[in-house]
Amino acid sequence: MNGIINLIKPKGISSFKCVSYIKKITGIKKVGHTGTLDPEAEGVLPICVGKATKIIDFIMTNNKEYEVRFKLGVVTDTYDLEGSVLKEYDYSNITEQMIMNSINKFVGDIKQVPPMYSALKKNGVRLYELARQGIEIERPARDIKIYSISDINIDIPYVTMKVNCSKGTYIRSLCYDIGEDLGIGATMTDLKRTANGKFNIKDGICMNDLTSENINDYIISMDEALNVFPAIYVDNYFSKLLMNGVKVNNPKITKEKLKEDVFYRVYNESSDFIGIGLYKNGAFKMDKLLL
Repeated sequence: MNGIINLIKPKGISSFKCVSYIKKITGIKKVGHTGTLDPEAEGVLPICVGKATKIIDFIMTNNKEYEVRFKLGVVTDTYDLEGSVLKEYDYSNITEQMIMNSINKFVGDIKQVPPMYSALKKNGVRLYELARQGIEIERPARDIKIYSISDINIDIPYVTMKVNCSKGTYIRSLCYDIGEDLGIGATMTDLKRTANGKFNIKDGICMNDLTSENINDYIISMDEALNVFPAIYVDNYFSKLLMNGVKVNNPKITKEKLKEDVFYRVYNESSDFIGIGLYKNGAFKMDKLLL
């Protein structure tokens, strides 16, 4: 069993608990998720099983889509309702147009400071572990991209919206930053991840509906999961070289014209999926061997 499950995580459990559940019903030890969802968040959480754990990094680079609801006028230490309230503000002077103007400022390439209550590490220690000890450290701002914010519904003090963003985006921080921009604070109240690259919520399987009897029906093959990368076919001679770790600079490796710094799905003469290779500096080499 080597593949990906488009799992829909329910509210109230951790991403780690989802991984543990898949291990239990499959009996397979090599299982991993592709990007943490907070316990009170729900939605798409692709789970990699067996050899597919080798491609977790590729799936984590996917763009994400979320539906989020936040409340103006309140700030918590976690930026969501799980935390302790730090400040409350009067929001009676805030208008819908002011909220729209603020939201629009965050579309595009922006810098974002991750929350203290996050799984990022500092000197090998998770930030949330430090935060629980009352320790707050300076976090450098990171470059992220908000591709779009749509379906905005304002019912002051609540705002709901759909966010399409790059990897590494913290929606909690986005809500917090909008509140800061308005000068009245904001806290996320609900979050649903509706898409992770090609994995979307309408095609997923709820964790509570997944069993040892039906799990094979929901395994997505590795090459299907990676079909955002172009495919190339190599003959048996070159496939053996590639599988032995050889860097090949022969332009006849494939009929397709290769592009610099591009990852490719590699297949042999028998159409077996070998793995992911990278063409760089005029040579081709396997990056992840999956056969």
